[in-house]
Amino acid sequence: MRHSPLDARHRALGARMAEFGGWEMPIQYTGVLEEHRACRSGAVVFDVSHLGSLHVHGAGAFATLQWALTNDLDRVAPGRAQYTHLLDPDDAHVVDDLIVWWTAPGDFIVMPNASNTGPLVSALDDAAAAHGGGECTVTDITSERVVLAVQGPEARVRLATVAPDHAQVGRFRVAPMDVDGERGWIAGTGYTGEDGVELHVPVAAADAWWQRLVAAGITPAGLGARDTLRLEAGLPLHGHELGPGITPLQAGLGWVVRFDKGDFRGRGPLEAEQARGVARRLRGVVTEGRQVPREGHTVLRSGAPVGTVSSGNFSPFLERGIALAFVAPDVVPGDDVTIDVRGRPVAGEVVELPFVGR
Repeated sequence: MRHSPLDARHRALGARMAEFGGWEMPIQYTGVLEEHRACRSGAVVFDVSHLGSLHVHGAGAFATLQWALTNDLDRVAPGRAQYTHLLDPDDAHVVDDLIVWWTAPGDFIVMPNASNTGPLVSALDDAAAAHGGGECTVTDITSERVVLAVQGPEARVRLATVAPDHAQVGRFRVAPMDVDGERGWIAGTGYTGEDGVELHVPVAAADAWWQRLVAAGITPAGLGARDTLRLEAGLPLHGHELGPGITPLQAGLGWVVRFDKGDFRGRGPLEAEQARGVARRLRGVVTEGRQVPREGHTVLRSGAPVGTVSSGNFSPFLERGIALAFVAPDVVPGDDVTIDVRGRPVAGEVVELPFVGR
């Protein structure tokens, strides 16, 4: 089990800890609902250091990433971030969804999910050898930094009291920042559906910066609230809406795939699926009342099974149950459905995502 460099700080705050991708991380401090609402109304800080960080550098770095990943780096430029996927070459399932921070020409920070750091290193090494067209080094720098996500409608205002020169970094923009004399990075990215930024802070400065953020009125929040926030925002979670057997097209993320950029890993089987049509499609369901649908529960329409819940929880904002579910492709927003919640039928409606928009 790995631990964040801020582990002692979390425990001193009374955090309840849990395992995430091989890391023991804070799931909550005062409570998931309270921390969720703090993000919707003010500003919170999450320690998301369990995410991986790879430094991809060299003359062949661009070509390596362009071939290995589904999105098109030609649509952005240095100083920008891009959401993208790594696909399995045989069946095009999503091996990982990740963010690329393009920090400078020939220089990238790639951020995978925690458990996928090793597979991504292997995939990028293979891509560099076969398609890089130049020198490309892939270095795991996860242990060298802490990643702090400051999120919420007041995130930038409160961050400005700590980092006035960087708080207004644009959405999906990336900028260098001085972190107590060391090089750090800030990006206008996040995973909550709210505005905010993510800070890439060298380990030596992490504790001091955490304390400064909290002193600025930014509430510590655990990964439990991060999950309910991302669910309200309709954002996929690897291992639930993405992973083995799930392609970007099934997950409703076809916009992450740029077939017009040329060849990329997994293109062949994904094109074949696009041609024949997907067998299932990710949809959102809002239930009546406060009954909570959970992963694995069956979705029925007119009494017949049509799909399965991939993520479900109580929505603090809507004050009712919500779920993401893979359902038959003819199930569309506006359809009435029923979810079998531990043997009890709970009525629901298929809705457009996100559940909560900003």
